[in-house]
This record gives sequence, C-alpha cells and structure tokens, in this order.
Amino acid sequence: MHLFATHFGTYEVGADASGKPLLLPFRHDPDPSGIGLGYLDLADHPERLRAPMVRRSWLEKGPLGGTGASRGREDFVEVDWDRAAGLIAEELQRVRSAHGNQAIFGGSYGWASAGRFHHAQSQLKRLLNLAGGFTSSVNTYSYGAAGVLLPHILGPGYKDACDTSPSWSDIAENCELIVGFGGFRLTNSQVEAGGTGRHRAVEWLRRSQEKGVRIVVFSPAANDAPAGANVRHVPLRPNTDAAVMIAMCHTLLTEGLFDCDFLRRCTVGFADFESYLIGEADGIAKDAEWASRISGVPAGTIAEIAEELHDQRSLVNVAWSLQRARFGEQPFWAAVTLASMAGHVGERGCGFAFGLTAVNSVGQSVRRLKGPAFEQGVNPVRQFIPVARITELLENPGGRIDYDGRTLELPDIRLVWWAGGNPFHHHQDLNRLAEAFRRPETVIVSENMWTAMARMADIVLPSAFPFERDDVAASSRDNWLVYSRRVMDPPAGVLTDHEAYRLIARKLGLLEAFDENLGIDEWLARIYEGYRDRYPELPDFQAFRLRGFAGLDEDEGAAAPADHFRRFAADPKAAPLATASGRIEIASGTIAGFGYPDIGAHPAWNAPEEWLGAPLASRHRFHLLSPQPAHRLHGQLEYGPASQKAKLRGYERFALSAADAEGLGVREGDLCELYNERGRAIAALTVEDGLMPGVAILPAGGWFRPDADGVDHGGNPNTLTTVTPASHLSQATAPNSCLISIRPWRGPEAGQQRRD
Repeated sequence: MHLFATHFGTYEVGADASGKPLLLPFRHDPDPSGIGLGYLDLADHPERLRAPMVRRSWLEKGPLGGTGASRGREDFVEVDWDRAAGLIAEELQRVRSAHGNQAIFGGSYGWASAGRFHHAQSQLKRLLNLAGGFTSSVNTYSYGAAGVLLPHILGPGYKDACDTSPSWSDIAENCELIVGFGGFRLTNSQVEAGGTGRHRAVEWLRRSQEKGVRIVVFSPAANDAPAGANVRHVPLRPNTDAAVMIAMCHTLLTEGLFDCDFLRRCTVGFADFESYLIGEADGIAKDAEWASRISGVPAGTIAEIAEELHDQRSLVNVAWSLQRARFGEQPFWAAVTLASMAGHVGERGCGFAFGLTAVNSVGQSVRRLKGPAFEQGVNPVRQFIPVARITELLENPGGRIDYDGRTLELPDIRLVWWAGGNPFHHHQDLNRLAEAFRRPETVIVSENMWTAMARMADIVLPSAFPFERDDVAASSRDNWLVYSRRVMDPPAGVLTDHEAYRLIARKLGLLEAFDENLGIDEWLARIYEGYRDRYPELPDFQAFRLRGFAGLDEDEGAAAPADHFRRFAADPKAAPLATASGRIEIASGTIAGFGYPDIGAHPAWNAPEEWLGAPLASRHRFHLLSPQPAHRLHGQLEYGPASQKAKLRGYERFALSAADAEGLGVREGDLCELYNERGRAIAALTVEDGLMPGVAILPAGGWFRPDADGVDHGGNPNTLTTVTPASHLSQATAPNSCLISIRPWRGPEAGQQRRD
C-alpha cells in the first residue's frame, strides 16, 4: 500500500483520471482529517523555494558588511548548491574560530515532518554537533509552562500530558462528570507530532457521552463545548480559570466535602494552601463570591459544580491553551489541587487530565512506541534558552534570565540557523522579533516556502516537501509506524535537508561522520530495526515497507490502560511519586525557594497585566485569544486549499460577539484593524454566537505579511501579543494574555490620515 504520513494523519496515495497523484483517506482511520488531502497542491505553488538564495548585500559585502538592518527588506540572488554549501561552511568556521560555538544558535523548532529520518531539527542538530555544537533551546510553545511545573508537583514522569491523563476507555466506563476548563477544541485532536494511523479522540468523547458522562465546559466561547446531550457551557472571562478552581476548593473546604484522608496520605502543603483560601494573610476569603467578581461566573454556579465534583466520580480537564498565558502554571496547579480535594485521584477515569483532544494521543489507551530517530549526537555546548526566549537572546547578549531555579547566561549570538519551523508563526510580538533578527551577523534558513522566516534570512536553502522523500513516520505517543513513500520527485534544484547537509558536511570535512556512508534505505532500515529491537512482534523491514504500515496492538482494546496514580493513591509509601516529598505537592518548597516574584509556594490567582479587569482595559477593551486554527496545522499548509478557502477575500477571519460587532459599527465580513502598542493586523469579521462580549478570537498561523507601514495583512495574532513570559519559573510563552482595540479598516488611505 502506498501511504503518505503527515501530522494530520496517514493518507493513501491514488491518482486522478489523468494519472496525477492525489491523496485519499486512510482506510483504517475512523475520523480522517480533510486538511492534509490538499498537501500535494503545494508542490508547484508560486511561493515554492526552488534554488539556494542569498541576500544581495550579504553576498556582496559579507557577514561583517553592516547590512543586518536590511534583513527582510531586500532582494535575493540565486546561487548554485556548491557555492551555497561553501558560503555556509566558511561562515560556520569563521564564527566558531572568532566567537566560539556558543555563538551559533540552532534555532530549529516546529513540525516540519512526521518522519523520523527526514526530521529537520535532528538533521541540522547532528551537523552542528559534529561541527562543535551550538546554543540550543528546551521545552515547547504548546506545553512550556506545564512542562516545567508538573515535574515539581507530580514528578518528572508526569511531565507529558499523555503520561498524566487517564485513558478514554476508563473515562467512558467509570467517570460520571468531566469539568473542562478551556474546553474541547475538537479540530486540535486531528493532529499529532509524529503522525498517526487512527484519529480516535472525537470517537472516544462521543462514546463517553453515550455512556452518560456529563460535561461542563468553562470557556469564553460556547463552541469550545462539544455538541451532544449532557453538555453545559459556562462562560467566563479569559485568564480567570484559576480563580474559579481556587474558589471551588474554598467551597469544598468550608462545606467539609474535601477528602481529608487523601490529602493527608498523598499530598504535602495543604495547610499552606488552606491558609491562602481563608485569607489569613491578606484578609480575602477566596470564596465563590470572590471568584465571581473576577471571572463573571455566578457564585452559585461555582459552588454547585464544586459540590458535584465531590459527589460524582469526576475528572478535571485543563486545555493546553490556559498555560499559554501570564501565570499559566496556575490553572494546572489549581486543577491538581481541586481534584485532590474532591477525592477521586487514583480512581479509574477520574482525577485530572491535561489536554484531552489537544492532540489525538492524549487519553489513548495504546502501547506507545518508544524508538529511535535520526541520531543527533552530543552537543558539546551547554548554553541553552527556554524556547520562547528567542527575542531576549538576540536582543541582550551577555544578559541573564531566571529559569526553573537557575540563572541562564545569554550568549552573544552571531549566527542563527533555522530548519523545520517558522518563528514568525509561533513566537510573540513579531515586530520586536523582526528587529531582534536583524542583530546577528548571519541567518540561515532551510525551508520549502517563502515564509516570513525565510524572508528574514541571509542564506535560504530550498528543502523538499515530506511527500518528495521516503521516510519512516512514527509518534512516541502513538502505536503506529508508517512507511511514508515518496509521492513525487522534488523540483530540479531542490534537495532534502539530508542531501543539503551532506554537501556542507563535505566542505567541513565531516561527511563520513555525518552520513556514515549509508544510503537513505539503509538509514530507514536502521531506524525501523531500532523499533523491532524493542518490539520484536513487529514485522521485518521488507514486510513493513511492502504493507506500508505496522502497529502495536492493532486490534482495539488490546493494550492495558495506564496506571494513572492508582498504585500511588492506594499506597503512596510503596509507590511514591518522584517529587521532592514523594507526594503530590500542593505547596512546593522547591518552587518557593526560588524566590520568584510571579509564582509562589502554592496555587494562586494573580491578575495579569493584560486581562479584562486590568487598568489597561480602559484603553484596549478586547481580550484577544489565539487558538490553533481549524484549517491548517500551526502555520503549515497556509497556502493549502483548506486554509485559503477559510479566508475572506484573502484575509484571515476573527470572531466577535454580535453585541461587540454592533457597538463597533461593523458587520459580518467587514475588514477590521486589530491593534495595540505592539502592532496592527487586518482580519475579516465573523460574528460568533455564544462568544462572550469583550473577547476577540483570531486563530494562529496566518503568515506574517507586514506592508511598508508595518500593518500585517496576514492576520497573525502574534503581531499583537507580548513576549512577557508566563513566569520566571517556566519562561514559557503567554500569548493568551493580550488586550487590543478594534476599528473598521478603511484601507491604506485611512491609515495615512490617522498618521497625519
């Protein structure tokens, strides 16, 4: 079977009447994504990169020619591959010799390919490691705050959402009530970091509802709640979820509904949190009335749902979007505490979960594949940054930032090499980021399209699309392996990253170390056999390639559900957590000991600088939320048919309530300017039923396309968001704490009049 594996799932390769290849849904996928069906349309797109390109002034004057200010503002010159490889090898050698390898930032981050061999970051990092190393990054934009917090309060083994969530099968059979904060954005469940064979999250959610599981969703948007019976939507102001959870804890405390035995045996620090709840230090009881004033949720609703969490077998689910905000650690910490007080942690299908439907894999009861990828080698350079601190790294050489109990020194970055992602999609405050990217002496980008990141480069290497190469696709969160076979050849002059880096490795004298004299088929066989070493029941490589896929426990229900704290809850001394105390840390002495001003010893609600209750809201009265889009993955497939069809006259769509649209004097389809002190973006209005007034929703992923006046016509919400971190602990991204203003867009002439 000829298959092509993507982050949207697996597709079968067929042909139309003329013999042109086309993608078809995978016959084993019960809920295939339609987004990836248009992937092949990008092959001959006008924005396709087709040859190595060098920015003109960098080529003419060299990296020290003082031309960084022109980066992103001038034309490129086409060169051949030999010259491009030579320029890069010479520049790597120059920077290493003059400044040391820590002056090289291997900034790769993104979901370029579901394949394990043609994995853009791994290919680049292997080359850079062989060349002496580079300054790197840690964590993710998707889960950065939670990924740093959870090892402190649950242990490192529960850092990943898949390791923390109960299985959907256990939820369907045992849970009576799911209380979701941030909701269930079901289109998110169509994606997976390394691809998948079966999309099951939506099906499991439906099964749970059919079993009678009630669902309550707290979200500013009603469409974050799934359709179906027994679903209740409770609107609340953005960034106030932690306050509501804390007030629920207060209700359980004062009504005597909390699980004293579990708290005593399995947690530490409850006394400190109790003191906070009753207001011993500040005189403010964190009760339902307190949270109602903050969140807009009626006090009676808060108390009622708190009681139900205790009375019924319940699960508290928190969407990943909530930790992409100022103080984003707090909703996750509060959810663990609330579930611990309610008394169902360790029961099958109950307790807490992080990100059910955030991706396909969370909650799936499968044996997950743990296997090899393309080996990156060892990085001799020890310097790193949290992934969301790129701007600070480039702006402040020699500076310092706090991070998870450490002080990180920021190297003086002279060369940036990016492969497999576009920071001008996922980073914040893009105008500031653009200025920061004008500081290094050289920026190299490996890319297949003219993204905003490619346009900010000095040297651009054209990369083949995933459908133009053979690969083995797999996700460490899933149970499927796919032989992703080439659908078509890349255009003349376009290479895979591996082929391109071989040319550069040869110039550096590192070719044999880089490719080990192996061909692509030999590399794929090595990677696959690494999985077979761990899972001998898998077929041999030739049988796998012929069939096109293999899976662990392909029959539904063959895998046993995860333990999910059951052994720990039964006997925490015999099965302790890997925290400092061996128990759930409702209060963490370790975090308190860091002395950070924006996160304390226990869950708390802190007012962000930008939310609807902030003083700034008198000037910018809309809270902007930027969820993942329904019609592409991050910024991928922006030029695909699904993404283009979702636009209006070429503009991204954003949502307001009917009341807000009327107050602004705008109607469905009108172009509007969204703006604040950080930037301006144009998008087309959609009036959305069930959206809380004062909230604007502009999905992420529109490509940053500023005009000469700096107005972004790509509709990228990160033109407006801030680089302020979630906290000093995680230094994670916080785009969902953002206030903006909105006005009708009358075109460039109106903009000129405002400036005059």
